[in-house]
Amino acid sequence: PLFLLSPTFLPPLLPQFTSSHLSTSSNHLSVGVPSVVSIPDYVYSQLSNPLITSPEAKKIQQDICAVSHRVHASLKSIHEVLALERERIRQAWTGPDLRLSTSNQLATLCSTLAELEVQSCQTKVHSLSLSSGSTGGSKESYSTVRQDQNAEKTPSTGHSVQRTPSLADSMAEYYDARDVIVCENSSENGEEESDESGLSDVTTTSNSEPDEVHASATLNYRTSVSRAPDMVSTVPTNTGRRTVLPANCVDNSHIGIMTILYNNIGKDLSRVSMPCGLNEPLNLLQRVSEELEYSELLDIANRTEDPFERMLYIGVFSISGYAWATWRNRYKPFNPVLGETYESHRKERGFRYVAEQVSHHPPCSAVHAESENFTFWQDQRWKNKFWGKSLEIISSGPVNVKLPKYGDHYEWNKAVTCVHNVLSQQRWLEHYGEVTIRNTKSDICTCKISFVKSRYWTSDTSKNEVQGQVLNRAGEVVHRFGGLWHEGIFCDTLPNPQCIWKPNTQPDDHFQYYGFGRYARELNELTSELKKVLPPSDTRYRPDQRILEEGDVAGADRKKEEVEQKQRDRRKELAKKGEEHVPRFFRKEMDAAGNEIWLSNGTYWKIREQPGFANTENLDLWC
Repeated sequence: PLFLLSPTFLPPLLPQFTSSHLSTSSNHLSVGVPSVVSIPDYVYSQLSNPLITSPEAKKIQQDICAVSHRVHASLKSIHEVLALERERIRQAWTGPDLRLSTSNQLATLCSTLAELEVQSCQTKVHSLSLSSGSTGGSKESYSTVRQDQNAEKTPSTGHSVQRTPSLADSMAEYYDARDVIVCENSSENGEEESDESGLSDVTTTSNSEPDEVHASATLNYRTSVSRAPDMVSTVPTNTGRRTVLPANCVDNSHIGIMTILYNNIGKDLSRVSMPCGLNEPLNLLQRVSEELEYSELLDIANRTEDPFERMLYIGVFSISGYAWATWRNRYKPFNPVLGETYESHRKERGFRYVAEQVSHHPPCSAVHAESENFTFWQDQRWKNKFWGKSLEIISSGPVNVKLPKYGDHYEWNKAVTCVHNVLSQQRWLEHYGEVTIRNTKSDICTCKISFVKSRYWTSDTSKNEVQGQVLNRAGEVVHRFGGLWHEGIFCDTLPNPQCIWKPNTQPDDHFQYYGFGRYARELNELTSELKKVLPPSDTRYRPDQRILEEGDVAGADRKKEEVEQKQRDRRKELAKKGEEHVPRFFRKEMDAAGNEIWLSNGTYWKIREQPGFANTENLDLWC
């Protein structure tokens, strides 16, 4: 009926149409389909546009316009993202590394399928190792070093009972294998972990993958870093130290962790020592010292007046300590034995560094470095999580830096290091997680750094993304910086945007020498001058590590077993006497939060100078 088309039954915003409009629209909407029957024009003559006068109608019109603008903006943003992704796919498709990347992914897939065939064996190995470690040898036990630490309260009676370590515990304390084969939700001994470890489970999530905005910013940072001139270092490059190792690195392609697991089914894995062919001729105390390779960033920070720029340089310094990981994915460092020490006196860099293995259960390495521009210390405890194909290395304990000129004390946590394809030969390393840097002496600014977890299908050219921000008290961004942690960091918020840091150029022969750069090659050098001043506990005197550096893998394996056996014998002697190992150069304290920390007692360099370690009583660690 025509009365249904009267203005009183139509919305007030209905536009004025004619039959010709409908005919034209129908022609556009369908081809070859008969047009709808035209409505007579005299009907539309009755539908004049009324003036919008009511407030409700105006509000509806404004709301419709606002929604339309938002929808348009969203669609435009989606279109831009799709266009960017389309261009990236096109570049990847036409790029020269497509075939290589595809081959690597296929190789990884084949390796994964092969590993699944023995996955049940791996599970059996771990379960058997736990059962043998917790039940076997219960009759053969040794008295504890500190009886009061092993006293436990029974829930029913409340009386104190003594728990003595099993034979598996005492025999397994100094095997390197323990820090590799640890599965999630299991302790190192196959028993419940002690609260003394100070290690809490760190939950790592996969939602830190880069979004398009993040990736676009990193691309801009990377372009700026590549265009920036090489950094002019204030550190002399000609240090007079060695530039090559005594022998090339050993080929460990025939060694696989899965093979080791398979060959030791039914055995206590804590008694299975990892072969030296998987090691590099450095240990963890030396590797931590590599975090000071770019200590000139701390020197610059101590000379910078602006607190926000000081925080910027501290943040970049915290990133620089990860640069080595790009080249060092085939080997692992030696684990220090209890009481082992290491010193690094770098006169050309103006600092001196000392480290000591202060605990073995849980493993803890305490380090301290000092110069006229900074003091650096940390006690690192590493916990490994084995996820089947990857191994996460989680470090607890903050890193600390003090700048004497301004009295600043910075502390920060470390990112998670993950070894991918740990059971195959296509291993690679990455770092991911959030790092927060705070100045405990002032809240004027903080720094937040994101190590971005790579996508599965990400090409090698877009891995290792990192971005950071320096924030003021109100949480507002003062400085932004980012790039790739193995290529360099660029800051675009300085008055003169510039590249803050680039890693040192890797030698052409780095693959022959375990992926070592110039700095790493110098760490284990033992000169005639050092022999006069080093304590016998220094890592440079460790025989199995030295033999491996000289290229004798079989000899290193034999000597490694002797060193570990000597440590077990020493532990038994201490247990019989009711004593415990006392670190020589570090003391244990509790921080404000009640956490255990290790600080330098300030005696190392004093004893070194007078009377000299040759005239003091020293630990006998080596064979």
